[in-house]
Amino acid sequence: MDSNYSAISKDSFVELQVKDDNFRDNEPLKANPIDDLEADDIDLDNLPLIFGENESGSGIYGAVFNLTTTIIGAGIMALPATMKVLGLVVGVVLIFLMGILSEISVELLVRFSVQCKAASYGEVVQAALGKTAKILSEICIIVNNAGVLVVYLIIIGDVLSGSIRHIGVFDQWLGHGMWDHRRIVILIMLVVFLAPLCAMDKIDSLSLSSAASVALAVVFVAVAFTIAFIKLVEGKIEAPRMTPDFGSKKAILDLLVVIPIMSNAYVCHFNVQPIYNELEGRSPQKMNRVSRITSVICVLVYASTAVAGYLLFGKDTESDILTNFDKDLGIRFSTALNYIVRVGYVFHLVLVFPVIHFSLRQTVDALLFEGSAPLTESRKRCLALTAILLALLYFGSTMIPNIWTAFKFTGATTAVSLGYTFPSLIALRLSKQGSGLSVREKILSWFMLILAIVVSIVGVSGNIYSISSQSD
Repeated sequence: MDSNYSAISKDSFVELQVKDDNFRDNEPLKANPIDDLEADDIDLDNLPLIFGENESGSGIYGAVFNLTTTIIGAGIMALPATMKVLGLVVGVVLIFLMGILSEISVELLVRFSVQCKAASYGEVVQAALGKTAKILSEICIIVNNAGVLVVYLIIIGDVLSGSIRHIGVFDQWLGHGMWDHRRIVILIMLVVFLAPLCAMDKIDSLSLSSAASVALAVVFVAVAFTIAFIKLVEGKIEAPRMTPDFGSKKAILDLLVVIPIMSNAYVCHFNVQPIYNELEGRSPQKMNRVSRITSVICVLVYASTAVAGYLLFGKDTESDILTNFDKDLGIRFSTALNYIVRVGYVFHLVLVFPVIHFSLRQTVDALLFEGSAPLTESRKRCLALTAILLALLYFGSTMIPNIWTAFKFTGATTAVSLGYTFPSLIALRLSKQGSGLSVREKILSWFMLILAIVVSIVGVSGNIYSISSQSD
């Protein structure tokens, strides 16, 4: 076809030029500004975590749902039991304090991930502390997430099929039979409901299920709080303890191991980068907004659940409060409310499970197949890892006796490390290379680091002493 344009020689090149008052005449316009990121006048807070085109992504509320779902999982079920140990006043104060510290550590993590252009938790740890620390952080994520997912399966099994001391939903509906066998119930839930959701290769694909899980958690809180309020008005609730009990060795021992459980409740840091990477129009300011909204939601949900649960059951509060909802609550429609609480929260955990599993699978892949193509480009590897991990989690759920045991150890070790130790070390180390920390930020970073060390030492020592005491 005839054309008025002539071909450009392969040996020639084209420079884009611009004439403007802010530019010198005939100055080339750089098409890619990434090479100049080390310049002193770059505002790191306005840079994306991953450079390149963000073709699609989640909005702020989708990110909030995913991050909130990461936090509000099985930890909420153990919080009423911590109120029994700590008392209402100290317990509520700690819920707010741990929520604030978690929010600060998330913001520091995002800030320094941008500074070193890290795309994952392990990468920012490596930039600050080296290769060995990166591997250690990935092991912590694997242990923590695997432990949490095993807890989810334990709760699902306890609620649906029952346990030694509690009646399951299937027992109440259908009586005893093969359908209430705990291992079979967990296996069916794993294959039918969890496996299809876990097969998703992008965390943004889970935004809708995360929104549904948050809604179910809110329903649980609303029902529990309403029941507690009705019984309080009717004078059917005994006076709760406001402060910790120091009257016995067992009470003091419980106090030592309950703090790690509280710290475990807010750990979401392993999913911060995956959520940020898929955030539409991502920037640190936008992610900080996501984390602050999430923190407010989680603190309110946690405080309401802990207080309502402890008021309802008092000294009889179980380590997994869902198991308390198998008896008459002493109000109208008690049976229906029990089913709503238990079945609703089972479905909540089913929807939370794939969000935690996502970062577990990504971390295992990064540790075992470093340098390989991303999982989004290798569907076979993605499905194979998913199947293997689900099988191992199922096996773990048949070996661990209860959620209190799992939370005590993960809370004192991996959860504290991921939520507070690594973020504070990252901030203190990388602040020397780029944008520094303010005096307040340095104090907070050192406080989180010291707190994490103390909680780890006290928690592990308390757990070991508790086990030795029970064996005597």
